[in-house]
Amino acid sequence: MLYQLYEAQRSLMEPFSDFAQAASKLYGPGAVWSQLPMAQRMAAGYDLLYRLGKDYEKPEFNIKSVKVGDAEVVIQEVIDLDKPFCQLRRFKRFTDDPDTLSVLKSQPVVLIVAPLSGHYATLLRDTVRTMLQDHKVYITDWKNARLVPTTEGDFHLDDYINYVQEFMRHLQAEYGNCHVVSVCQPTVPVLAAVSLMATRGETLPLTMTMMGGPIDARKSPTAVNNLATNKSFEWFENNVIYRVPQGFPGEGRRVYPGFLQHTGFVAMNPDRHATSHYDYFKDLMKGDDASAEAHRKFYDEYNAVLDMDADYYLDTIRTVFQDFNLVNGTWDVKNPAGQIERVRPQDIRTTAMLTVEGELDDISGSGQTEAAHDLCTGIAANQREHYEVKGAGHYGIFSGRRWRDMVYPKVLKFIALHDQPQKRAGSTTPITAEDTVKPARKQPVPKAVAAAPAAAKPVKAVAAKKQPARKARTTKG
Repeated sequence: MLYQLYEAQRSLMEPFSDFAQAASKLYGPGAVWSQLPMAQRMAAGYDLLYRLGKDYEKPEFNIKSVKVGDAEVVIQEVIDLDKPFCQLRRFKRFTDDPDTLSVLKSQPVVLIVAPLSGHYATLLRDTVRTMLQDHKVYITDWKNARLVPTTEGDFHLDDYINYVQEFMRHLQAEYGNCHVVSVCQPTVPVLAAVSLMATRGETLPLTMTMMGGPIDARKSPTAVNNLATNKSFEWFENNVIYRVPQGFPGEGRRVYPGFLQHTGFVAMNPDRHATSHYDYFKDLMKGDDASAEAHRKFYDEYNAVLDMDADYYLDTIRTVFQDFNLVNGTWDVKNPAGQIERVRPQDIRTTAMLTVEGELDDISGSGQTEAAHDLCTGIAANQREHYEVKGAGHYGIFSGRRWRDMVYPKVLKFIALHDQPQKRAGSTTPITAEDTVKPARKQPVPKAVAAAPAAAKPVKAVAAKKQPARKARTTKG
């Protein structure tokens, strides 16, 4: 019922928000009433009211070009794979300069696994833009669960892991291999995905970079961790799960609504947000357009939230924040063939690993990501690194000045050190896209993971609790 009330309130507020926007323009510079006393204050007040009441839709990445060396390279977004709950989005780079094209073709392939924790993948816009200077970049663009019809079935944490594996195999088949970067929430399922592939004897990504994620949420617990441990699993199931109301493609789907997640985000630092909005009002009053625009850009992203499928959300609460299955060595995952497999990070041997933490991170506490080194004992010590970013909070490790000046040079160097460029077939015809030349030798994409390669040691099935049967899913793309 809460979801329906929220939608009713949003619909009620929409005309008032539109009125506030129109009134702000009437009092704005060059408008009809701009010369009236206190016009600037009225314009600023209405503008703030509009932004507090408006509905924030999914933002665009809006990356049109990047600089590679001294050349400006055009960016085109392409949907490489379209799954029911996620799109694998590629940022394809184009140039007419032969020298620049040669550089682009030789650069490493990176899969960025974006968080599915309330915000859209566009939260990593700065991450993507920076990495495009030196890499071929793909990203997981998770869909809003309220837009996914119930006919597509449910979505569990196991499905998230299976998606990540499918995306990695797709890039390996296309380019020979890839590197994986996970930010925040996906560090756990990415580590699980690579671990399962290692146990089966599959080809692993060359590197995995894990940034600010809850590998071991018992270490330096934050407000996020404390909420998950102080409340029972049943409390979450009974108090934060609602069905999508009428009017959306996912009508009837059980979800953790984005507006509840957003409320939680704001509640962590209410004073900071109140101050930020008041500063925005003052910037409008002073005519400080640059500061006002920076505020708009931040909150256009921050206030845009998505719904998560209830099964995925509850699985994450129990597995990551309550039972700590990964660090306890008790995590069992169901693969697409219906088999249960045990997650064994110690089986990873050929993937180099970099972990990154922010010194002041208040979402993923100190030591939570570094804990991956205690689990991945099969990776040689000289193939593992940890980096703590001084003065950085959670967002600072993947966005902003500290990301660009401190974190990215470390990530760039680490990937370059462990990259093994694959030989690609040449072409005598002019090429304007970076990746239209495919590898001379492709790896076959594994069929259902039920059958492991002949050289791999057999996967021992691990007994798991009986799980309720899931609805049949229709797989797209």
